[in-house]
Amino acid sequence: MGLAALITQGEVRPEEVKEAAIKAIEKVNGEVSAVIELWQDEHSNLQGPLYGVPMLVKDLGVSVSGRRNELGSRLAAGYVSAQDSVLTQKMRQAGLVMLGRTTTPELATSTTTEPSFNGGTRNPWNKRYSAGGSSGGSAAAVASGMVPAAHATDGGGSIRVPAAVNGLFGLKPSRGRISMGPEVDEVWSGLAVHGFVSRTVRDSAALLDAVQGNTPGDPFIIAAAQQTLRECAAQEPGKLKIGVMTHPLNGQRSEPEVVAALEQTIGQLIALGHQVEEAAPDIGSWDAFVEMNTRFWASNTAAWIDALAAMMNRPINADTLEPANLALWRLGHELTAVDMIGAMHMRNAVTQKMGLFYQQYDMLLTPALPALPVELGRYNLHQGNLDGRGWMHHVLTSLLLPPWLTFAAPRPCRCRWGSARRTICRSVCSF
Repeated sequence: MGLAALITQGEVRPEEVKEAAIKAIEKVNGEVSAVIELWQDEHSNLQGPLYGVPMLVKDLGVSVSGRRNELGSRLAAGYVSAQDSVLTQKMRQAGLVMLGRTTTPELATSTTTEPSFNGGTRNPWNKRYSAGGSSGGSAAAVASGMVPAAHATDGGGSIRVPAAVNGLFGLKPSRGRISMGPEVDEVWSGLAVHGFVSRTVRDSAALLDAVQGNTPGDPFIIAAAQQTLRECAAQEPGKLKIGVMTHPLNGQRSEPEVVAALEQTIGQLIALGHQVEEAAPDIGSWDAFVEMNTRFWASNTAAWIDALAAMMNRPINADTLEPANLALWRLGHELTAVDMIGAMHMRNAVTQKMGLFYQQYDMLLTPALPALPVELGRYNLHQGNLDGRGWMHHVLTSLLLPPWLTFAAPRPCRCRWGSARRTICRSVCSF
């Protein structure tokens, strides 16, 4: 928003801002490997609310006419989009200048960005560590100062994980807020959506204001708010009832640094006058939750791979796919229509329970991640030894995925919150 204001006020020219961003990309990208293609001929003639602001797009989910869209995969290498997606059109109308593509793990089926296709993206804070995934390239580019914001997608943490790992703000919008059209109606059976990573709530709100909306035929539509999201974000929320969860439902424990950060946030919320208490939505069996997501991911990934192989006239084997996606492809072809109906039934049970939870609470506060980032190479160490379900268990249970969280059993309070905050103490303290 700061750059947009400078351009609108005539203090800088769009060409100057674009040149500065290109120089930043050229200077930094060799260290973090976040940008795989630079589009120096892109510019904007449309005087939208974000006129002249440079940004990058993820190499997956959004198509830009005449530009390569390779999905982080050897199977799609060289593919060129034939048309702009609806989101691309809206970004152009907003005046944004798309300067290139950012890295993604192959087909976005991982929470680290280390594809065989173009190598690993490094965390700009410590280059020995992962930048998260699957929007790791976009997050690393923003965190390292190449551009102020970048396009991202999220089907199972792909905005939220790299935002947390790189110290950014990442919002996964609700399904239907941003059109997925025109080539697809939904991705991963509705799990995946478009969004952005940025440094501030203000910037992400402005971006969402600029691109939200639907096109005829979209399966899900959310009416726009009477106020802009920027205006809503600037308003005092009033006194909120906030539920807190600390530890993953899968039996892991959040690391001490994570718990300490959560405790600090709780203290700030209480000081602001909000009601904060231990609370956990009941989503049923963790294993059933993993199986539900496995069926959606595997079946959709298999269909996607089949379409790419036919379009590119390439075989489906270890020369074109990484072991994890080859395993998901095999599992996807083993699943039946009855299996998918069962997954839809399980999803309905979870969403109904979550809906009831939000009848009681305004917000659910959790760590974005239960652990600190992992070193590059560690996450994919065993992918060749896992079948489709094994890989999904790894993705949904590893310390790199935002957890569904639960609590330790109540114990005597021995921390600085005191007995008046005993419900809070049980959720945040190391006993």
